[in-house]
Amino acid sequence: MNNYDIFQFICREDNYGVLIADNNTGLTASIDAPDASAIDNELKKRDLKLTHLFITHKHADHTDGIDFLKKKYGCTVIGPDKEKNDIPCLDVTVIDEEYIDFSGSPVRVIETPGHTLGHIVYFFERENILFAGDTIFLMGCGRVFEGTHDQMFESMKKIKSLPNDTSIYCGHEYSLQNAKFAISIEPDNKLIEARMKDIERKTLQNIDCLPTNLEIELKTNPFLRYDEMSVRKILEMEKVSDKIIFSEIRKRKDNF
Repeated sequence: MNNYDIFQFICREDNYGVLIADNNTGLTASIDAPDASAIDNELKKRDLKLTHLFITHKHADHTDGIDFLKKKYGCTVIGPDKEKNDIPCLDVTVIDEEYIDFSGSPVRVIETPGHTLGHIVYFFERENILFAGDTIFLMGCGRVFEGTHDQMFESMKKIKSLPNDTSIYCGHEYSLQNAKFAISIEPDNKLIEARMKDIERKTLQNIDCLPTNLEIELKTNPFLRYDEMSVRKILEMEKVSDKIIFSEIRKRKDNF
C-alpha cells in the first residue's frame, strides 16, 4: 500500500483487526471495531493515534469497540447508511459507489448485501486493496443471515469484477474450514489441495493465512467459481443459472 503500513491482528476469538497507518500524515484507520482493548493495545504498540473507523456492518463482533475508541481518540466513525440506526457513534454514513478520501487515497464504497442487508466493503482503488468485512473470506463467503442467496451472489459478482491483483483483508479467520469445504466441492483441484496444506502448516505455526488476493480466490474459492464447467459437472447441474449454482454451494456450506 503506497505510503501506508497495514497491521493485522487477532481480535476476540477469530475476528481480525486491521490498522492502516500513513506515516506522512499521521492518519490511522481501523477496519471495524471487534474488540476495543485489542485495537487500543495495537495502537499503543505501534505508537499510533486512531483517526478513522471504517465499519462494514452492524454485527456486534464488528462494532463492540466503537464507543470506547470514539471516546478515547475522537476518531471519525464511518459506516453504512442503511444500518445507521444499528451502529453507535456514526459521524459519516456512506452509500453504494460513494467515494471517501483517506489520506489522499480514493476509497470506493461498495454495497454487498447478504450477510446483512446494509453490509458494505471498502476498496482502496489506488492500491487495489479490499477490506471485505464478512462478505468474502479466504475460499469462502459470509453466511447469509438477513439477505437472500441472490443478493449474496450479486455481492460476490461485484468482488469478482475487481482487478485480479486486489489484496483482500477479511473479517475472520475461517481458512482451514473453508479449505476443507472447497475440497469437497472440487476434490481434483490441485490448487485447493496445495492451499489447504499451506493453511494447515500456517495454522500449526500460528501464522496468519490472510490477507488473500483475488487472483488465487478466483481459482480456489467455490463461491467465485459458480461459472466453471468443472464445478457444474461435479454438482451435476450443468444447465442451470449461475445464481442457482451459487445458491447450491451456499446451502452445502451451511450444512457442511
